[in-house]
Amino acid sequence: MLLAAVLFAVAVLGLGLLRAAFYEPPARSGGTVAVADAPTQTVAGRCGAVPVTAPRELRGMWLTTVYNIDFPSRPGLSQEQVRSEYLRWVDLAVAQNHNAIFVHVRPSGDAFWKSDFAPWSNWLTGRLDGTDPGWDPMAFMVDEAHKRNLEFHAWFNPYRGTQFAPSGAGTDLTKLPANHPLVVHPQWRIAHPAGPKGRFYYDPGNPEARKFVEDAMLEAVVKYDVDGVHFDDFFYPYPGDGKGEDFPDDASYAKYGAGKSRADWRRENVNALVREMRQRIAETKPWVKFGISPFGIWRNGGEGSDTKGLESYSAIYADTRTWVRERWLDYIVPQLYWTIGFDKADYAKVLPWWSKTVKGTGVQLYIGMADYRVGEKGDWSDPAQLDRQMALNDKYGVQGQVHYNAKQVRADRLGSVTRYRAKHYATPALLPRIARLPAAPPAAPRITAATRSDGGAVTLTVTGGDGTSWALYRTDSDTGTLVATGRAGSPVVDRKPPAGPATYCVSGLDRSANEGPLSSPFTTAS
Repeated sequence: MLLAAVLFAVAVLGLGLLRAAFYEPPARSGGTVAVADAPTQTVAGRCGAVPVTAPRELRGMWLTTVYNIDFPSRPGLSQEQVRSEYLRWVDLAVAQNHNAIFVHVRPSGDAFWKSDFAPWSNWLTGRLDGTDPGWDPMAFMVDEAHKRNLEFHAWFNPYRGTQFAPSGAGTDLTKLPANHPLVVHPQWRIAHPAGPKGRFYYDPGNPEARKFVEDAMLEAVVKYDVDGVHFDDFFYPYPGDGKGEDFPDDASYAKYGAGKSRADWRRENVNALVREMRQRIAETKPWVKFGISPFGIWRNGGEGSDTKGLESYSAIYADTRTWVRERWLDYIVPQLYWTIGFDKADYAKVLPWWSKTVKGTGVQLYIGMADYRVGEKGDWSDPAQLDRQMALNDKYGVQGQVHYNAKQVRADRLGSVTRYRAKHYATPALLPRIARLPAAPPAAPRITAATRSDGGAVTLTVTGGDGTSWALYRTDSDTGTLVATGRAGSPVVDRKPPAGPATYCVSGLDRSANEGPLSSPFTTAS
């Protein structure tokens, strides 16, 4: 059963361990690496005469909808059930001191919103015919995330059009609604692998298909108040996805290849999608972030990492280093789903390569963490493995983590989540600033009163500032630390204050996490 579950996960999600473990490319020599200079603990200003600090890093988890891996727990649930389940996930994020959530809203050419470009997702409705569930889950999910001061990153799969049968439509056109884009535009679709066990893809080599999937994703950006557009690592299929068959794009290559090698042409097709999405997002809503979570190895040796695994550059035509160097992304989240010391892809060797790659580009480096692997045999049986990896992240200037997957964060296998939360997420954190985004730091707010509840929590009355969110600092005689954050309009509360008087300052932050000046200090009564 365990082997079957692992193979299922790999087939659906393309997770990195098995790819690296069984791929044997030619060896090349390695190079030296430099440590990035991006501390996560930053000076936020002064509360009166006392300096205050706040961690700045992104903390999130992937909430996976395909095959109902995380959410909803099964297809066809009622509106009330879906809403209730989602609230438990965002409340879990708050309990873990996360500040972002990455929600799978286009897992397979479908949509978790009423779309002019895609049918309703069967992972939501339990139906493949595009039946409208009668409510707007996307608006609800974004709103509830924002109420908890969580960024909402809409996670899209650009090119997968269907999932394998029988849960998905596979390559059976009769299971799709008559107005499905891949039914209406057969020139856009490619079935891979051949036969009844394949799935449909939008052809990355067809410019019309690429423009269409961009439009489909941008529709969500226009209609909803999302904070980020997020892709995972699915562009061209992984070699194992095709059971040894090459992706059958002969027709589009003959029409659009323009004399390039097929590999270079495919890489340029993926580059074009990334480049165009970056430009179109910036033109549509310049405050929305764009990021990708690719497979963790660009190339092996030479200018690549000191690894011996599958290369995204040559195997799936994802030239991840170029995306960073050309600054087409605001952030990149390589999936480093290997242990420290793993022979083909050592976490302690791959991480420095990524740190070096982003240095000086302005692209922020977050790491995709493999919570789902904890408890496996070998090094993953050590409950401190993720904790040790996150300590390395701090050393190399990583600006955040995203954990795969939400269900495993909740499961807390071997107590690993409890361990890294205590050591790395014990207090709230502000989001990292991104220089490209619009900046409008709000004016200093003012604390006018404080009340203490019977349970001991201190609630402050705050006026002015007009920020998107707020940050609350509590000081002692020498230093001040961040104790709470919240969305504008939510109560400003310190839930664990000291027993006696306490001194506070509060600041406002704009949509891009630029912090304004702190308020004057306010000291509560005993």
